[in-house]
Amino acid sequence: MHLKTILNRVEPIKPFVYEDVRMRKQVDQLVIEATIAARRNGRARCSGCGCRAPGYDRLPPRRFEFVPLWGIAVYFVYALRRVNCPVCGVRVESVPWAEGKCQHTRTYQWFLSRWARRLSWEETARVFHTTWEHVRNAVRHAVFWGVVHRDMRGITAIGVDEIAWRKGHKYLTLVYQIDAGAKRLLWVARERTEKSLERFFDLVLGPAVKSLRFVCSDLWQPYLNVIARKAPRAVHILDRFHIMSLFNKAIDQIRADEARRMKQDGYEPLLKHSRWCLLKRPENRTHQQTVKIRELLQYNLQSVRAHLQREDFQRFWNYTSLGWAEKFLHEWCHRALRSRLEPLKKVARTLRKNQTLLMNWFRAGGTISAGTVEGLNNKAKLTIRKAYGFRNFETAELALYHQLGNLPEPKFTHEFC
Repeated sequence: MHLKTILNRVEPIKPFVYEDVRMRKQVDQLVIEATIAARRNGRARCSGCGCRAPGYDRLPPRRFEFVPLWGIAVYFVYALRRVNCPVCGVRVESVPWAEGKCQHTRTYQWFLSRWARRLSWEETARVFHTTWEHVRNAVRHAVFWGVVHRDMRGITAIGVDEIAWRKGHKYLTLVYQIDAGAKRLLWVARERTEKSLERFFDLVLGPAVKSLRFVCSDLWQPYLNVIARKAPRAVHILDRFHIMSLFNKAIDQIRADEARRMKQDGYEPLLKHSRWCLLKRPENRTHQQTVKIRELLQYNLQSVRAHLQREDFQRFWNYTSLGWAEKFLHEWCHRALRSRLEPLKKVARTLRKNQTLLMNWFRAGGTISAGTVEGLNNKAKLTIRKAYGFRNFETAELALYHQLGNLPEPKFTHEFC
């Protein structure tokens, strides 16, 4: 079988033909060069408007890198024509296998982008003897194509959260689709402001916001404001994970303050090495932590009282009746406000302020949570950490969409990875 036959099967280019395919030695390696020619009487297309136009002249032959064959580099060689377009003027023709001045074919860009999803960009460039910038351009091509062709129908549940991605309190706002069987990244924006989230509803979701049923977020006030304005019909849920994190921060503060006072007053350091004993759930404690918490329960410490208050609140999530859940919340907040533990009183005031959103947990039947969001956040952090960080937002945005966006890809003759 001739190489020309293989190329015609795996990479057909209708307005052009493979004129000659030969192997030659380049420096210390073998390369395959496929010379491409335009069909006779075929008029070139303007790269500006895409219309056919009369020829003007030809540029020197240019090489476009294709997917390696049997470990041998493959290049397309073609002398681009310039056309005299009546609309755009004299422009270089458009060719189906490459875009603009890119030195790689579209197929090779997809090849690199798929490997860049499995390896770091630096490692991908090293393995395939190219540069980091070329891998980035390949990922950019794949992301742009995927974002344009992705299906935004049927989105009924989204999760909103933020992650820190650079030093100095630099954050990214992330919006995920968290429907059953469809979990993907929908939006990445700078910072965690109202404007960051508003652009998602205006530019991405648009009219599809009418089909949105559930929104899951934390207690960050700018997010609460935007969701109330842009998705008033959706059930906005304050997730269990973020609510319980408030308790953990309160207990940690109470323990630290109490341990400091005991040390100053000369008491025995009972709270030493007790942080995770107080913060962990009983089923997650080690044997030593279980013994330690039993010792602490013998004393009337503020940290122990706060810990017991948190464990008592866990019953809230087991209710099935909305009315009984509201009654329990009211009674618990009343007890917490009388506890004389200021961090715990702050938690109670926060729960009372957001009681309506908190009750939406039961209106959703407990089926929507930020567990999926936190899992995707971990993958997002891993994507950034794998590259030892990104210097600019645009590159980080490309990497996150590429890894977590579940973006569509065109069909190819063969999938390499």
